[in-house]
Amino acid sequence: MEVVAAIIHDNNNRIFATQRGSGDWKDWWEFPGGKIENGETPEDALKREIREELDTEINVGKHVATVEWDYPKFHLTMHCYWCEVVDGELSLLEHEAARWLSVEQLDSVKWLPADEVVIDKLKAQLFGASE
Repeated sequence: MEVVAAIIHDNNNRIFATQRGSGDWKDWWEFPGGKIENGETPEDALKREIREELDTEINVGKHVATVEWDYPKFHLTMHCYWCEVVDGELSLLEHEAARWLSVEQLDSVKWLPADEVVIDKLKAQLFGASE
């Protein structure tokens, strides 16, 4: 399964996290996003998914990481990008909850395993440590 994920940040260097409301991984936290459809670029897929999930328009910035992860029922390839809100209020249309997290608060939620890999990369980048 190939997906994209938005690492939405604000002017206070906080990161937007969403909590899954259903499925095998209900109540776990993730970066919002979803599957890439045939013929879509990762950037176009990300814009579409955020419009559908959060009723928000975003600007897709720099690629942060691509994570390969084997879940029990499928293999995931997740492309993650820095994103900024262009228009909209980040309305939760599919998720159970959401939080803006500072770098220090990133470990305060239970991230999905693949997203945890991204969190480790973000902490290394944001704290200036080498990856």
